Amino acid sequence: MNAPLDWLQLALFCGVLLLLTKPLGLYLSQVLERGRTWLDPIVGPLERATYRLCGIEADREQDWFGYTISLLAFSLVGLVLTYLLLRGQGRLPLNPQHLPGLPPHLAFNTAVSFATNTNWQSYSGETTLSYFSQMVALTIHNFTSAAAGIAVAAALVRGLARHSVRTIGNFWADLVRVTYYVLAPLSVVLALFLVAQGTIQNFQPYVAVRPLAAGTAGAPKIAQGPMASQVAIKMLGTNGGGFTNANASHPYENPTPLSNLVQMLAIFALPSALTYYLGRVVKNQRHGWAVWAAMFLLFLAGVLVTWHAEAAGNPIHQRLGLVAADGNLEGKEVRFGIFNSALFATITTDASCGAVNAMHDSFTPLGGLVPLFNIETGEVIFGGVGAGLYGMLVFVVLAVFIAGLMVGRTPEYLGKKIEAYDVKLVMLVLMVLAATILGGTAWAARTDWGRAGLNNAGPHGFSEILYAYSSAVGNNGSAFAGLTASPADGDPHYDVTLALAMLVGRFLMIVPLLALAGNFAAKRLVPASAGTFRTEGPTFVVLLIGTVLLVGALTFLPALAVGPIVEHYLMGAGRLF
Repeated sequence: MNAPLDWLQLALFCGVLLLLTKPLGLYLSQVLERGRTWLDPIVGPLERATYRLCGIEADREQDWFGYTISLLAFSLVGLVLTYLLLRGQGRLPLNPQHLPGLPPHLAFNTAVSFATNTNWQSYSGETTLSYFSQMVALTIHNFTSAAAGIAVAAALVRGLARHSVRTIGNFWADLVRVTYYVLAPLSVVLALFLVAQGTIQNFQPYVAVRPLAAGTAGAPKIAQGPMASQVAIKMLGTNGGGFTNANASHPYENPTPLSNLVQMLAIFALPSALTYYLGRVVKNQRHGWAVWAAMFLLFLAGVLVTWHAEAAGNPIHQRLGLVAADGNLEGKEVRFGIFNSALFATITTDASCGAVNAMHDSFTPLGGLVPLFNIETGEVIFGGVGAGLYGMLVFVVLAVFIAGLMVGRTPEYLGKKIEAYDVKLVMLVLMVLAATILGGTAWAARTDWGRAGLNNAGPHGFSEILYAYSSAVGNNGSAFAGLTASPADGDPHYDVTLALAMLVGRFLMIVPLLALAGNFAAKRLVPASAGTFRTEGPTFVVLLIGTVLLVGALTFLPALAVGPIVEHYLMGAGRLF
């Protein structure tokens, strides 16, 4: 863990992320608040044509209920169309491998997964999906689900910033502007960079290669396809679904150490910038930086714990003669090594991205605990694009409420009183998410179909189930890869229950938060006083971090104790699972 180059790379990553935050945040402010951008001469005509074609009145704002209905209707239509495309894949073009349509439960799981920005994959992309399905059914969702997340975050921030009004923006205008002005141009730039690094982008049939061993039956095939375009938006939109089953550990998706670094920066870039957007819109930039600092400190702690656990290695392996200094290399790409695997795992689970460059199932118990706990915080450590900010604002409201109770005052946030209705909405979000994760895990753990999908027994097998439902509800999409969610016998239980968990994690979080945005927008401002708790500075940052950790620990510590924590102690005693 003391390799100077690893420390240097960590410092480089953190420094570049910090440098990107302000300029990207300023640009997001121009896009989301309908200011003028340098892309207006190019994108403006396309934007206006889209409004005319779709009948969108972009200047007509919506209240929280209208905004919510628009979001739900858009998501439902996209989900249904994706399901139909996946079911009929065998009769659609751009299918050089002649892959058949997906069975109903897998098509449903996949459609929900991409519509909710989860990108959980119960399938192997290169052996299941055609190029048409990858591009039209899935990659389009990578843009629209990410844009919808940013739109919801913008609506909540507007609700916090405005007063004595009912409107929080126009969903359709937000969706179009984020897609056209932010996600599309950034994805083009990143895709071109990835192609230059060696990521492929083609429509060729898979390439058959001559086996190395004489007499081997069948010629192995190397996957081809339009990978660079999908990889770019899967990172920028914190989607995470890989074109190939190996995801970001595949040399076509992530060919070089430089592409690995840039992909990690792409995951955090927009979630980090949204904290600057928050400060700018509410006219309190120090508050935006305080939220950023809380996220960053939680991220840094997670990286150091995961890195230390993986660098220390597995004592059982070491007793068999493996060199302790090599650490735990099981399930990792040698070209990335332990540090880059630990850093990527922390980033992708902080940001609800779900892309992986190492198999989390092969991490040490404590190394695997950190990605799992990152998801169970509610994906608020930078989080998904938009989702991270609006998730963290739940904890901000809760932290300010707790601070008010401590001093015996009615809590105030950004000049508005936090009332019983606001706290009920916040608690609804936290309770529904926790109940779905723990309820789904308990159900699967006690049923035959739940245990049949496990690759490991004991506490590690329990962690596989807990990770799956945490990932689904947290809209992350990564997995402890030992779990078989879509088995060969076609048992639909995991596919269906995980899909329902994804829907809960996405929409039963968004709907209360949009109601919260509408309620805050309608409030009147109250003057600050000597007893007002200030939402910037070290005291607020510590309280916010403490609230995130306390809620996560109280909710999930019992489950973590019978999973990765007990496995850690059993590993020290020489037990494997």
